[in-house]
Amino acid sequence: LVSLTMLRELAPLITAIIVAGRTGSAYTAQIGTMQVTEEVDALRTIGIPPMDLLVLPKLLALTVALPLLTVFADILSVFGGMVMARVLLELSFSDFIDRFPQVVTPTSFLMGVGKAPVFAAIIALVGCYQGFLVRGGADSVGRQTTVSVVQSIFLVIAADALFSIILGGVGLWR
Repeated sequence: LVSLTMLRELAPLITAIIVAGRTGSAYTAQIGTMQVTEEVDALRTIGIPPMDLLVLPKLLALTVALPLLTVFADILSVFGGMVMARVLLELSFSDFIDRFPQVVTPTSFLMGVGKAPVFAAIIALVGCYQGFLVRGGADSVGRQTTVSVVQSIFLVIAADALFSIILGGVGLWR
């Protein structure tokens, strides 16, 4: 139960929330600061589209990085569940590992990891969008950074709920 829950739901969701707080806010702050110092306008003036230089690399990088972080979270969470099963339930590591393939299928693992690119796109796009909305000075950067984190977390949770509804509707979520 712990392994299935962590692989399908919690590891991708918690990883995305942490990344939204750390990376999404950094995207907003970086682009927002560039807005305040008029660097984005300078890019447009010399003919470089800000989307090509500022948004696409961040989107692609996070789309690759978040699934890898999710796999790392999967491994550590299953190991943590194995340790807790040993301590609290006196279940040996070998018994846990023997039962693991009976409960967790590759489909379960792939459903969890498959959510990560969607979560990454949400975080990157919201972070960059909020950065482009910065006007004025440092107070606006801080305000938009906060909005970015809150919106990213909300949208990631909403997307996760949507995944559950859709996958449950087609019979993959049992």
